[in-house]
Amino acid sequence: MEIFIITLAAFATAILTFFSGFGLGTILAPVFAIFFPIDLAIALTGVVHFCNNLFKIVLVGRKTDKAVLIRFGIPAIIASFAGAWLLIKITGLPALYQYQIGAHLYTITPVKAIIAFLLITFAILEIVPAFQKVEFDKSKLPLGGVLSGFFGGLSGLQGALRSAFLIRSGLSKEAYIATGVVIACLVDFTRLSVYATRFVSAELHDNLVLVISATLAAIAGAFIGSKLLKKVTLTFIQKLVAIMLIIISLALGIGLI
Repeated sequence: MEIFIITLAAFATAILTFFSGFGLGTILAPVFAIFFPIDLAIALTGVVHFCNNLFKIVLVGRKTDKAVLIRFGIPAIIASFAGAWLLIKITGLPALYQYQIGAHLYTITPVKAIIAFLLITFAILEIVPAFQKVEFDKSKLPLGGVLSGFFGGLSGLQGALRSAFLIRSGLSKEAYIATGVVIACLVDFTRLSVYATRFVSAELHDNLVLVISATLAAIAGAFIGSKLLKKVTLTFIQKLVAIMLIIISLALGIGLI
């Protein structure tokens, strides 16, 4: 059952997030968290996210803005090390609260609480009209890289902050998507190198079929998304993803997933 649910989520989300530049990791990680511990869920999602972005580079990578890539990407890579290291450190902290409904015991851990807070914060920022009018000039790109990379390493939630800076930096739609994909790949590679120790302890080989299925589904979704690129705008997709993130973050924050 988990293979079907996660694969379907990866496919549908990959189509939606091809345009918005964020959402695959933020939506897929909580779905993984239904079946796995949250830290392992983040790591497994990172593998799918990385492989999907490699495929997207093949599709649109030639449109990358190299100047933005350097100014945003290098700070993001450095900061992602710090975020991933912090995730490893807080994973073992004791639960904040536990409660029971019927026969089910629900646990709120520090990791879940932090990720839920980040999810709902980023989601609200995407639908608040005042924030939509904010523009960041290219001098703010290194700051955006630091913030996106750090939270990407900590929770996998690099996309929302990355999009907030890149979409307001004067890039064309094609350059925005391509540059974001390349930066995401760099951050994913960095954080996965830190998560590697978690893979070993969690016996990743036991979940290879699940990861491969989700990756192939995400690639198929990305391919369909590339065919629809000229027919959609970013606004609707971003608002849809934001609403989904709010629902997921609330469920994660109260320990339901």
